[in-house]
Amino acid sequence: MEVRQLDVPDTDVIQVGEGPDLLLLHTLLAERTVFDRALPDLAARHRLTIPNLPGYGTTPPLDKPDPEVRDYADRIAGIMDDAGLPDDIAVLGNGAGGFMSVSLAIHHGDRFGKLILADTGPGFPEPAKKPLHILADKVESEGMEAVLDAAMLRMFPEPYIAANPDIITERKAALATCQPAAFAATARALAKVEMADEIGGISNETMVMIGLDDQTTPPALSYALHEGIPGATLVEIEDCGHCPQIQQRDIFVKEVLGFLAA
Repeated sequence: MEVRQLDVPDTDVIQVGEGPDLLLLHTLLAERTVFDRALPDLAARHRLTIPNLPGYGTTPPLDKPDPEVRDYADRIAGIMDDAGLPDDIAVLGNGAGGFMSVSLAIHHGDRFGKLILADTGPGFPEPAKKPLHILADKVESEGMEAVLDAAMLRMFPEPYIAANPDIITERKAALATCQPAAFAATARALAKVEMADEIGGISNETMVMIGLDDQTTPPALSYALHEGIPGATLVEIEDCGHCPQIQQRDIFVKEVLGFLAA
């Protein structure tokens, strides 16, 4: 599988595969390699464009103090333009990448085609905002190493963590490369976003995927997307936390490919 580095200003972005286009946007708790296990099967049928979001990999943080989720969505739209991606490209966002994808659909919905939202939502309820602020404060004062264990508990259920030490070691090493200030800024942006009143205007054909054991974006948030986005379809995945592309890779790939082919 050939990996091509794209020449896009201020963005670390790669492309793999050939076929109809699909953009993959990662969660707060990982960088783009979180999709690696699913890439061979997805790239066999699609041309995948996979950026590191601001502050991850070699992508610089957003040049704006206290950014909002819409700022990230606007940057993603700019990446799509700079990379010359077509207007019918599908967009898949997981976690934070999903919140950004929701905002992208609200403000730039004519810039892409189908939308897949994996373990995300329109906004966090008040009790769920506190952990995001705690993560942001801790990473700013103590660095990425201080939040790695907490991040794993938000990515995966405890039994999965205990049974898959190699994956946990891999994911910790990947997240440790994020720039602390950028991680904190993204977490705070997520804590203050509220799009419930806007998702009814999304016209992109949408699939909502829910890991039923997700502790980061609880299923209620994904159900709210499914109920609020006109015509959205729903996929519920048992025995799965925040990252179905890892924990339930085969189901994730099957559902994504099926939705895109329909």
